[in-house]
Amino acid sequence: MTQSTVELATGSLRLEQLNAIFATIDQEFDFIDENDIVRWYSNNSHRLFKRDPSKLNQHVLDVHPAHSAGRVKQVLAEMHNGATGKVAMTVPIRGKQVHMAFYALHNPAGDYVGCIEVTEDVTEYTKTTWLGNLLKLMKLTKKYK
Repeated sequence: MTQSTVELATGSLRLEQLNAIFATIDQEFDFIDENDIVRWYSNNSHRLFKRDPSKLNQHVLDVHPAHSAGRVKQVLAEMHNGATGKVAMTVPIRGKQVHMAFYALHNPAGDYVGCIEVTEDVTEYTKTTWLGNLLKLMKLTKKYK
C-alpha cells in the first residue's frame, strides 16, 4: 500500500507524519470553511475542548457553546467581510488561562476560504514572572549547551 503524500507550498509530508504532528503538539486546531461548517479538527490528548467525529460537517454555532454564539457570529462576520484577519484573546476557563486565536484564511486570489481556530492552555506562562521565565531560560541554555 502506498502512503498518501500531502504537497504543501514549502514541502511535502506523508499523511502519517501530518497526523503525528497534530496528535503531538499542545495546540488544538479547528478548521471552519467559508460556509462556517466545521470540516476538520486536530485530535490530541491535550485538547481542552473535546471534539468527536459527529461534530464534523456541522455549522460552527452547533459545535460551540450557546453562550459564545454572539461572539462567534461577530468574529466570523468580520472575517467574511474582510474587516479583520485575526482575533485573539486569553480567558479563564475551568481554572486555566486559555489563549484562543481565530485566523481568517484566504487563497492566493484573496478569497476567504475559511477560518482556523487555535486554542492553547497558557496557564504555565501566565503564572511565571519575567524573572521566573529568565531563570527557566538560563536552565535550558545550560542544559542544551
